[in-house]
Amino acid sequence: MSAEAPHMRTRSGVEPDEAAGLRADAVRNRNRILEVARKLFAERGLDVPMAAVARHAGVGVATLYRRFPTRESLITEVFADQFAACVSVVDDALADPDPWRGFCTVIERVCAMQAVDRGFSAAVVAAFPGAFDVEQERDRALRGFAELTRRAKENGRLRADFAQDDLTLLLMANCGIIAATAETAPAASRRLVAYLLDGLRAVHAVPAKPLPPPVPLSLHEVFGSPRP
Repeated sequence: MSAEAPHMRTRSGVEPDEAAGLRADAVRNRNRILEVARKLFAERGLDVPMAAVARHAGVGVATLYRRFPTRESLITEVFADQFAACVSVVDDALADPDPWRGFCTVIERVCAMQAVDRGFSAAVVAAFPGAFDVEQERDRALRGFAELTRRAKENGRLRADFAQDDLTLLLMANCGIIAATAETAPAASRRLVAYLLDGLRAVHAVPAKPLPPPVPLSLHEVFGSPRP
């Protein structure tokens, strides 16, 4: 028997290095399709033709349907990826040793995601009621944000009168800016968030002029899920 190892091939007859390259291409195609689909669905609605998604993603229609056999499967995958990215923002912020920076990161990144969402998440949930169970993950993210808020207050950087319901207030304000500014929404959102975060600094809190009491608000509409 020869001491030289036999030349290995996969069951499909593709060499291992070549197979790895094909897998990498498949991953890139998938990510590109999801990126383009998210943008098109947000801009034009959920009825964008699958052929248009394939064309803008630079892949063949057959490639698109091989990965996403139906429009619903593509839409739900886009929504799942987008929601997971939103939830992971809080996890990343909790790992930041600077509580104020972590707090600001959550506000900035979630508002930036909202600026490009353009109602996509709400439209998905309305079109496919009952298809998504996001309550558990959203509640985990809210608990994480509450912990981040506590740390930032203890650190002395976040004003003590910030309430958990104020997060919804900020996101609703951002949503209003987005609806009114169309193509300039991301830039307008960034400026709004900069103003808001500056106002949330503890140094700007004036004990002699307390804020009005917080208003109970729901994140259900903001995150595109129906009220229970």
